[in-house]
Amino acid sequence: MNVLVTGSSRGLGRSIILEYASNGNDVIINYNNSKDEALELKDYVESTYHVKALVIKCDISKEEEIDSMIDEIYNEFGHLDILVNNASIDLDQDFELKTKEDFMKTLEVNLVGTYLLSKKIGLKMLERKTGNIINISSNNGLDTPYPESIDYDASKAGVISLTHNLANYFAPYIRVNTICPGWINTDMSKKISNEFKEEELKKILLGRFAEKEEIANLAYFLGTDKASYINDSIIRIDGGVRR
Repeated sequence: MNVLVTGSSRGLGRSIILEYASNGNDVIINYNNSKDEALELKDYVESTYHVKALVIKCDISKEEEIDSMIDEIYNEFGHLDILVNNASIDLDQDFELKTKEDFMKTLEVNLVGTYLLSKKIGLKMLERKTGNIINISSNNGLDTPYPESIDYDASKAGVISLTHNLANYFAPYIRVNTICPGWINTDMSKKISNEFKEEELKKILLGRFAEKEEIANLAYFLGTDKASYINDSIIRIDGGVRR
């Protein structure tokens, strides 16, 4: 299968690329700023797993760059089997200091970019009557609000709503599901203070943050035939949260 994972040069996206590549799938690595990491990942998966890897720079908040990326993918691979909408940004700021520009930038990447990719690639998948779209949202979009992340939370709630609409539109040929992780051990989580981390750990029933590979395992599973009857589902993966 051919798999595009957006925002996949680092963090969770990189782990998802590794999971698919290690199982024999050709992969498209998308980055916006981290070119060196993307090229390193390409070399690694090609030499280690003997699959084809394509690296493409694309700012998913810009429609013209999305169109260019899709053209390159289809010229190179002919078709796409799986789209994983992973790319997102988080511009945390004190609520009273957050600007309209912050809010709009977060929505443009996390929600509008996901919409444009899903629409454009989904319609191409529909022509072949097969395909799989996997969105990465967050438990912030469900019931874990943080005022300093109000734009991020709103964007991730929007991805959940988007999933339901896409699943209905593309039925019965394309499965569309969303993963809602809680805290993950990534570069983003390393930025938080130890005091805040301790408070967050107290809320998690398993008492720890997730490893990237644990989320990547689920993203891979949803792309396989073993998940063939899972559709229009919002799957929480956060270790359990105290109520």
